[in-house]
Order: sequence, then structure tokens, then C-alpha cells
Amino acid sequence: MIAHHRHVIAPLLAAGALACASSPQASAPAAASPSGAASPAAAPDLTRPIAVAEGFSGPEAVRYDPEQDVYFVANFNGGGGDLDDNGFISRLRPDGTVDALRFIAGGERGVVLHAPRGMAIVGDTLWVADVDAVRAFHRKSGTPLASVPFAVADVGFLNDVAPGADGALYVTDTGRNRIYRLSGGQATVALEDSALGAPNGITWDSAGGRFLVVPYGGAHTIHAWRPGTATLETVGTSAGAKFDGVEVIGPGRVLVASQADSSLHLFAEGSGRAVVRTAGPPADIGVDTRRDRVAVPFIALGSVEIWAVPRQ
Repeated sequence: MIAHHRHVIAPLLAAGALACASSPQASAPAAASPSGAASPAAAPDLTRPIAVAEGFSGPEAVRYDPEQDVYFVANFNGGGGDLDDNGFISRLRPDGTVDALRFIAGGERGVVLHAPRGMAIVGDTLWVADVDAVRAFHRKSGTPLASVPFAVADVGFLNDVAPGADGALYVTDTGRNRIYRLSGGQATVALEDSALGAPNGITWDSAGGRFLVVPYGGAHTIHAWRPGTATLETVGTSAGAKFDGVEVIGPGRVLVASQADSSLHLFAEGSGRAVVRTAGPPADIGVDTRRDRVAVPFIALGSVEIWAVPRQ
């Protein structure tokens, strides 16, 4: 079965993960009908968001922490490529209330953070892609733990980060058509291929034993890639484009943010279609596995919408 959330793996870097986070809580069973049979749950309302949170500054990515039951929101707070040390990460409650706007903030408490984007949780460590490094923070205290600089020549735009089954982190470079592998405090090029189409979102598909990668370029294709290989597989296509965040939401079902048509696309059985129309171009989405919801950030709008996860 394909997991709802990115795969939790063993600690990977010296300052990395501590104890593993608890698994997401199971959904409550459907209410019983008078005859004693379970009633089917009502279809979610996909015409409007459940909640809208505002007051952010260039929110680019969301990651759900099931143990703490909070969303982390990465904010550019300026240009996406500026080395200005003023980016920050917020904590957002599932009801749309901002718990801590500047939970982790560049220039404060010894934190260096320029323009945070994709995030991943491994144990008690929150890994964050930044302009020139991937940084690690304690997910409960916000304390900085590690920073992996990119000495690789000509780094373009580090974008999303995801853990793999081999104990390493993998990072997309949208500007250079690359995927990097982070292990032992060092970054190496794991794949470089123009067919990636300016790779943006990346997530681990545990059932398939592979990564799913979506292009920000003109392609309409979701790719699958297995670490250690140089081959890309086509998983599905859709009319959407300028894809950003990607999440596996169930067996054979993948949700992708499309900036080209300001919508979320549901991919299943090799094809995708728009199922949610958002307020603007969506960035890197995060799935709330406890409630079957998806948080959608909008860089230009300074807001995050929370929607029900589409079922079909």
C-alpha cells in the first residue's frame, strides 16, 4: 500500500534524526446505520477550502508533523534566491490558526535561513532546502542541528527534499535538471537529465520503491526514478503544467500542485485531472494524514488554504 506521507527512515547525518515520530493516527470509522452497517462517509466539499490562513511572507512549502499535529510553513520573506538570512518557518494549527509565525527565523537564535522551501521530517529532525544548503532543525524546539552546504559547481535552484529508503536525503535542483543525494554531510549528483524537465516536487513512493518527481518545465508528466539508476519512468500525464508539490495520498493516487492552471491535479491509473481550483498558483503542498486534508501555500498571496483531500 502506498503511504500517505513521505517515508520515515533511519537517521542519516551526524546531527540528524533522533527518535522516530509516531505514525499518523487512523481515521475514525464511519458512523453505523440503524441496521448496524457502516454508512459511507459523505464526499468532501471541493468547492471551497476548509480554512484559509493569512499573514505569511512568500510561503513556498508546507510539511505536516503528525505527532505534534502542526503544519510547518516555509517562507521566502523576499526573493527566492537572496542570501539575506531573513527567511523563516511558521507553525500552523490544523484549524488555520497561526501558532508561531517565526518559529524558526534567519538571524535569530543562531539560525541561518535565507529562503526556505521544501521540507522533510526524519525522526525529530526537520530538514529544509535553502538557497545554498540543506539545513536541519529540531522539529520541536526549532534549534539548529546541521547544515549541508552545496559545493557542487553551478547549483541552480534547490527546491524540494525527500528521504529515501537508503537513509539518504534527495534534493531537486530545478535550475540544473538534477537530483542530489545527501549522505554523511555531503551532497553528490545522483541524476542529471534534461528529461527531468526542471524537476520541482519529489516524494517517496514506498509501495513502488521509487521516487516520484514532477517537472516545473513545460512537460505534463509525472516521472518515477529509482535511486542508483539513470532511467526515468512515466507514471502519468495531465493537462496541468508548472508542477510544484507532489504527494502520494493513497493506493495508486497522487496529488500534484499545478501552477499553470491554479489547481490541484489528481493522478490515478496513468492520467491526471484538475480536482480542486485554488485561489492562485499553488506551491509545495503538504498532506495532513490525520484528517485527510491538504495544505496549499501561495507565494504571491501570503496565505495557505486547507482543503479536503479528494477521494476520486
